[in-house]
Amino acid sequence: MAKNLSTYRAVHVVSKGKLELAEKPLLDPPAGHVRIRVEACGVCHSDAITVDGLLPIQYPRVPGHEAVGKIDVIGPGVEGWRVGQRVGVGFLGGNCGYCEYCRDGDLVNCTNQAFTGVQHDGGCGEDPAADPAPARIVITTQLLLRASCAPAERRVTPP
Repeated sequence: MAKNLSTYRAVHVVSKGKLELAEKPLLDPPAGHVRIRVEACGVCHSDAITVDGLLPIQYPRVPGHEAVGKIDVIGPGVEGWRVGQRVGVGFLGGNCGYCEYCRDGDLVNCTNQAFTGVQHDGGCGEDPAADPAPARIVITTQLLLRASCAPAERRVTPP
């Protein structure tokens, strides 16, 4: 698949149980979101939700909610983040801020919760199109070294 500047490569689910490699349009992030250049993406059992269609999903959908990469574009209204900053994206893709749980500060149980890789594309590609601010965390070199599953003698130390 040829790479051009207006597309990115991703593995997406086109129907229940069917994955394909595809060229997807490279979109600028909407307000309140950033676009991330993916460096790594884990695969876990929760990705089966997307592949097996266990929740209502609009196909095609890019799975992958354990993505780490660097911000390459910042959308309008995003503050406190910078291009080149390494971030991670989790499964919980944002909260509504107005349901009973959100009003009580229990954001993880938001009744309107979006899930990365389910309601919006995840990290099984070079660039998720957009990432909502509540779904991302800063990934530091120290965190990468502490969280590494590789034995100490096989770890790569970032510069």
